[in-house]
Formats: sequence, C-alpha cells, structure tokens
Amino acid sequence: MSVLRMIYLALAVWGAIHPMYYFIHWFQAEGWDIMKMVDAWHTNMASSGLVWDLTIAAITLTVWILAEVFTRRNWSALIAIPATFCIGVSCGLPLYLFLRSRPVV
Repeated sequence: MSVLRMIYLALAVWGAIHPMYYFIHWFQAEGWDIMKMVDAWHTNMASSGLVWDLTIAAITLTVWILAEVFTRRNWSALIAIPATFCIGVSCGLPLYLFLRSRPVV
C-alpha cells in the first residue's frame, strides 16, 4: 500500500472517530433525538452557515462519486456515500480517495 493510500485511510478513520466522539457525548447529554441535534446545528447564523457548507460539500462529493463509479466501475467506492451522510464529509471524502486510489487490476 502506498504512503498516500495509508494517509487517506488514516484520515478516514480519524474523520469517523473524532466527530462521532462529540456526537455520542452530545446524544448522551441531550437525549437520542436527531431533530434536537438538527435544531442545535442551527442555533446561530455561523453554525447554520457551516451546516449548509458541509451539506453542499456532501452533495457535491456524492455526485462526484456516482459519476466516477459509473465511469470506472469501482462499485465498492459507493460505500463512501453512506459514510458521508451518516458520519460526515471528514470520513466520506478520504474514504473515497482511499478506495479510488487502489491499484487497477
């Protein structure tokens, strides 16, 4: 495995663990209500801007993944889409880059 692929994989793992740490602690403190979390994301204009920034980035990443998957026939790369929307762009993007950069056989 190349150094670059190892970096992508490390970033995907970090992008999964680090945000989930905060999400789990928030759910434990506030209750397991997803709509309450969505409301918390929109407590002020700065956080709303960040939510929309990440939403647009996630949609853009999804379009890119779909376009490349249908071109390259790298079907396993589709796993990056649920990773993006269930965990975040911080996991989905490096995971996709890791899957995309594997050697072609």
